[in-house]
Amino acid sequence: MNMDLRSLYEETILDHNRNPRNFLKNPPGSTHHAHGFNPVCNDEFFVHLRIDDGAIADIGFEGAGCAISTASASMMSEAIKGKSVEQAKRLFHSMHELLTNEGPTGDLGKLAILAGVHEYPMRVKCATLAWHVLNAALESRQQTVSTEDEQEPAPYCPVPGAD
Repeated sequence: MNMDLRSLYEETILDHNRNPRNFLKNPPGSTHHAHGFNPVCNDEFFVHLRIDDGAIADIGFEGAGCAISTASASMMSEAIKGKSVEQAKRLFHSMHELLTNEGPTGDLGKLAILAGVHEYPMRVKCATLAWHVLNAALESRQQTVSTEDEQEPAPYCPVPGAD
């Protein structure tokens, strides 16, 4: 990753971590909810959606996590508001491809900056947690979502650029 792109990545992560959008929000009339928890690193999020006529009318999330997971949740919440359920599911799959295989499917707009997570392989699971929780909410799954194997050692989660 070149220095300009790395700076933008770090700046974006830090901004969304310090000022997460749609945070501490459970929209009135929420119709879909899901919970995600990674017992290894203690990232935990709840996603709340209000779906009206097949579209995401509002979204909020609660919880706590490292800078990458919080920023990813914040960016996700901005990106899917107003999208149809089908568009949100396609975006989940595109982001999963971007974050796990370094290959986005489709135009991701501002979300493409999260490709920088590949510079920190231990952080991919941090960045995908909120997206998996979103997918569980869209599918009305009740079980807690996790992207970690409980036997894995806890990763060190430094904030990129916060040195």
